Amino acid sequence: MKDQTEVPASSSGGAHALEPTYGPLLHEELQLAFRNRGMPLEAMRYDLTPIGLHYVVVHWDIPAIDPAAWRLRIGGRVRRALELTIDDIRARPPRTLAVTLECAGNGRGWLRPRPVSLPWLGDAIGTASWTGTPLRGLLEEAGLGGDAVELVFHGADRGIQGDEDQAYARSLAVAEALRPEVLLAYEMNGRPLEPQHGFPLRLVVPGWYGMTSVKWLRSIEAVAEPFAGFQQAVAYRYQQAAGEPGEPVQRMRVRALMIPPGIPDFFSRQRFLEPGPAMLRGRAWSGSGEVERVEVAVDGRWAEATLGSSVGAFAWRSWSFQWHATPGAHELACRATDSAGDVQPLEAPWNYQGMGNNAAQRLALTVR
Repeated sequence: MKDQTEVPASSSGGAHALEPTYGPLLHEELQLAFRNRGMPLEAMRYDLTPIGLHYVVVHWDIPAIDPAAWRLRIGGRVRRALELTIDDIRARPPRTLAVTLECAGNGRGWLRPRPVSLPWLGDAIGTASWTGTPLRGLLEEAGLGGDAVELVFHGADRGIQGDEDQAYARSLAVAEALRPEVLLAYEMNGRPLEPQHGFPLRLVVPGWYGMTSVKWLRSIEAVAEPFAGFQQAVAYRYQQAAGEPGEPVQRMRVRALMIPPGIPDFFSRQRFLEPGPAMLRGRAWSGSGEVERVEVAVDGRWAEATLGSSVGAFAWRSWSFQWHATPGAHELACRATDSAGDVQPLEAPWNYQGMGNNAAQRLALTVR
């Protein structure tokens, strides 16, 4: 693939307006990286990610929403259209779940050639306690029509992508939307949603990559045909080349990450550690089942880690590994296996949009 080093004037920052590159980061990628934010990996020490450390993706601008005027509308192929205030939704039966969310592009910055977009380096994750009302109850109240096949969730955020003026929208099949753990959430870690996290109401879909959990929710539409909006049919696809339909990105792939041990160099982030006993720790999760195994490699030699407790059925699980650090340069790595039999690959298959890269984390370290 050709190396793209500058943005053509006609580019509008579409899903993949530029060819993947072996070159340095573009100004536009840096701009995206400053507007969006990952979770520092040392924050995996917390069972629940503090709100200010949870990863954030905002496609365009954070919308300004007046909660007094805001309404959620449920319509389309339903027997009874609903229009609800935030107080109406809070009056419904609540449920609180710990859920790990991960951006579908997490790890894109490690791919070669690099798909040109947010250059995540494994930090687009977070685990929070979400409180809301199950979507299922409101759909039952509205009464889904027999011909409804999907629910389309429309957000209030708006912009241009792929030369298309659009509001963010994604869909779920009816069977997925009716899962009892799918929430219309209004609180995060016991507090009302912050503006960047979807105030006043957002969708939370446990097990799926974060693009599914539509923020700043304004309407839900039951439709009789599969939704073909930009964020569903063009973006968030596993493709090998531009223009291919590809496969849709859905559930989170199994992944383990390590809290970087020791201390970092300011500029390079190279790690330094004192010799002797060192406890390596991290978290692992999967959207397809429980994490059943984590392995750690020191200089290519794999060994079993000790699994700790899970924060919840839809949240990450802790792990630890005792290592006796000897002086010199070392490479650490970790990988997880889930109950579906999926194992993190050492090298993830490349794809054009840089989605779902769950290759085993590698970390260079010097023991002084």
